Amino acid sequence: MDIVDEKLLAALKENARASVARLARLVGRSRTSVQSRLARLEKEGVIAGYSVRLGARHDADAVRAHVMIKVGPKEARSVTASLRAIPQVRVLHAVSGDVDLIAVAGAASVADMDEVIDRIGELAGVERTTSSIILSTKFER
Repeated sequence: MDIVDEKLLAALKENARASVARLARLVGRSRTSVQSRLARLEKEGVIAGYSVRLGARHDADAVRAHVMIKVGPKEARSVTASLRAIPQVRVLHAVSGDVDLIAVAGAASVADMDEVIDRIGELAGVERTTSSIILSTKFER
């Protein structure tokens, strides 16, 4: 990766729908060169995909939470598989510190979120959970 690749990635982080022509203008390269770079970055796994970030007005995830999860010894793999099966768990991070995993969950209501958190806490291998409801997002990149 070079500085041009870094500029392309930064531009795509700001707007994943930017046209190849626009990206080419931003980095001062030809459209063909930029298209080749994007294909290479995708092939190498640097770019894993392009997605849509939903705004606050989208009701499906009206309530979001970080759920910190402490798992038993040698239980991380099975707990991860169980969490993958819960559609309200949007992201799962393995972390160091007092907890082993942090799940980002989304639900339509507080009652629904309560059920999701209870379901996570009842999974085999989960020792304890601690949750924080997200009140607002100040910025997202």
